[in-house]
Amino acid sequence: MAPAPDIFAIIPARHASVRLPGKPLVDIGGKPIVQHVVERANEASLVTRVVVVTDHEAVAAAVRRFGGEAVMTPADLPSGTDRIAFFAKTLPGNPILVNVQGDEPFVTGGMIDAAVRPLLDDPAVVTGTVVAPVSGEDELRDPAVVKVAVALNGNALYFSRSTIPYNRDGGPCTVYRHFGLYAYRRDFLMMIASWEPTPLETAEKLEQLRILEHGFPIRVTSGNFETVSVDTPGDLAKARKFYKDRHRTLGA
Repeated sequence: MAPAPDIFAIIPARHASVRLPGKPLVDIGGKPIVQHVVERANEASLVTRVVVVTDHEAVAAAVRRFGGEAVMTPADLPSGTDRIAFFAKTLPGNPILVNVQGDEPFVTGGMIDAAVRPLLDDPAVVTGTVVAPVSGEDELRDPAVVKVAVALNGNALYFSRSTIPYNRDGGPCTVYRHFGLYAYRRDFLMMIASWEPTPLETAEKLEQLRILEHGFPIRVTSGNFETVSVDTPGDLAKARKFYKDRHRTLGA
């Protein structure tokens, strides 16, 4: 039996966010966002190492202060995927790499494990991700909430900021929202990073469409997942409320 692959949770953390500058270091509940993400990633039972890849020394220093591992990447890399690929070049073998978004302070270890598990169970699976049913009309209509149509075999058919599928007759139909969490085999990630942006990816501004447009599958795992992404000051207010409400409930 082949040995189990190493599994890295890699967190891209860009300091110069246009809509929320210094986002990785913004405080929620007395901790910077990046610390929340690292702590949640460390709760994943399948992950063997957690690494923050960042373009800013202040972020790297903050990560090291709370005992995390940080790697510097060039500032001119265009995306989180490119930062992960830059770090992945240094890794031997073909480990599994999990792209854990640095603006997801409430990601859970269970979500990460759910994205990874299909790659462990089936050597033919090269990418895994996670989804949850859309919870209401606000999410359904919000273009910031990415929707996904899923085939009967569990692979993604398409991702969109529009509502898919369109339920023409109003019968029972589950719409799934996508979380920006991906598990890749290293060799496949390096291939993705070498490709130019594709037409649908460019139109929707969704990197995962590059994989589908090249004809490769993305395996989808559904669960009752709940997070709050932080991309704007409004999102930050929601995240702080989410944090307070959850800890109030846990403390009750």
